[in-house]
Amino acid sequence: MDARAKRAAQNESLFRRINERVEALSGDFDTLTLVCECADAACVERLPGVRRDEYEAVRGHGDRFFVARGHEQAEFETVVDERRDYLIVEKHGGAGEVAIDEDPRSD
Repeated sequence: MDARAKRAAQNESLFRRINERVEALSGDFDTLTLVCECADAACVERLPGVRRDEYEAVRGHGDRFFVARGHEQAEFETVVDERRDYLIVEKHGGAGEVAIDEDPRSD
């Protein structure tokens, strides 16, 4: 796997861990405001209004992430669902393997 794909997957996995913490601290809220889980380590985009049930459904797949529109990278991932304010992407190839390996819910 190329180093760029691996780094992209690692960055997205870091943001996923942050969002796992956001979800844990959100108590009984029905919607969450997440950080974009794109590959750009400097991204500060927020994704408001993610329903908790949708968050849990995406987290059921270790290779899926929430990203802001325009932050997807076709080289490493495929858009599997679209919402008004964000996309859900699935990593493929070696990047998908890294994403699954670093999934905090598989620990």
